[in-house]
Amino acid sequence: MADRLLELLEPTVNGLGYELLGIDRGRVNAGQLLRIYIDHDDGIGVEDCSRVSHQVSDLLEAEQAIRGEYTLEVSSPGLDRPLFTLEQHRRHLGAGVQMRLRNLVNGRRRLTGTLLEVNGDDLIVEVDGERFAVPFQELERSRLAVDWPAGSGAPAKLRTDSLDEGK
Repeated sequence: MADRLLELLEPTVNGLGYELLGIDRGRVNAGQLLRIYIDHDDGIGVEDCSRVSHQVSDLLEAEQAIRGEYTLEVSSPGLDRPLFTLEQHRRHLGAGVQMRLRNLVNGRRRLTGTLLEVNGDDLIVEVDGERFAVPFQELERSRLAVDWPAGSGAPAKLRTDSLDEGK
């Protein structure tokens, strides 16, 4: 379903001058939550999200692409940017990542470490000095891990609550 939505929405979002990074789906109250992440070289502001939201909402209604009640959110990727594709992972080699996997890989379902490489369809991640080859199809969620500077008033460790959404 997400692939079908990507195929439907990507031309419209790209036509507005933005990159459609990906789509998250979840539940909210009695309906569905559809969260669309967009990006642009100059960054994303509230006006950008509003512009895309209006166009996407009209398209979803015209195509009757979602059954039942839904809430549409258009968002910038933020500091803890979600990563949806192999190419997006490639762009962030050397960065810290947090991953939640569909199944255990080397006895672990959650990984927080450094993204070293993309090798075919595997993501190579180093966690505490140990390398893990994570098959891309095993990713449930992947996002950049924020490394907050000491003394910044930010959390010492990035909370992983966002990885637990929809569980």
